Amino acid sequence: MRLQDKVALVTGAAQGIGRAIALRLARDGAAVLVEDRQDNASAQETLALLRQQGAQAALLVGDVGQVADCRRVVAEGVACMGRIDVLVNNAGVERRAPFFDAEEADYDLVLGVNLKGPFFLSQAFARHVRERGGGGRIVNVSSVHEELPFPHFASYCASKGGLKMLMRDLAIELAPLGISVNNVAPGAVKTPINAKLMAQPALLEALLADIPLGRLGAPEDVAAAVAFLAGADAGYVTGTTLTVDGGLLWNYSEQ
Repeated sequence: MRLQDKVALVTGAAQGIGRAIALRLARDGAAVLVEDRQDNASAQETLALLRQQGAQAALLVGDVGQVADCRRVVAEGVACMGRIDVLVNNAGVERRAPFFDAEEADYDLVLGVNLKGPFFLSQAFARHVRERGGGGRIVNVSSVHEELPFPHFASYCASKGGLKMLMRDLAIELAPLGISVNNVAPGAVKTPINAKLMAQPALLEALLADIPLGRLGAPEDVAAAVAFLAGADAGYVTGTTLTVDGGLLWNYSEQ
């Protein structure tokens, strides 16, 4: 197994893409630190599924939009497992609003979770790697909207565009420590965040017409890309975005 003896920290792992990533990394041999904002039924279910697979796993609770929580989560993860080798910045939120109506609280929430969190989690992780040596991997779950405009979601696009440049910068700054930094950019994926879309056949049909492969992605599609970037086969890959979107990005037209 290509992640045998590695420890991965996955944020926002209670459901959806985060859960799929946690399960895939465990399947590849990693011990997994499940992070989420609350210790709730969904987080406990992820933990139970990991343990059913025979994986070593633990739950960490924290709000990644808060710097103190970012630092505490990494410290607790190291204390629990002895080390962290792979950081997956998956936690993310979005808020829909026309630009003229966007509120400061929503902006702060989206930028806090989607950009501030990965910034300071990566900082805490890099400090850990600098102390222990041996390198590591940072994989950010971004979005096609790091490239693609999304009207009424300006804060979300800003956060993902910022995450793209943060990834590129850290790939250079952290390379001397043996840390690779990459993004995975999903398109439309079957997750709770897209539940309303999937419940509206006309909207779903229009979206599917923009996806050359003709289907929504599954969380496991994204997890496979993360697993590749976390593993030895991607040892010479850094500073790049791996897009997982069925061809949507270069075939999209605003309806």
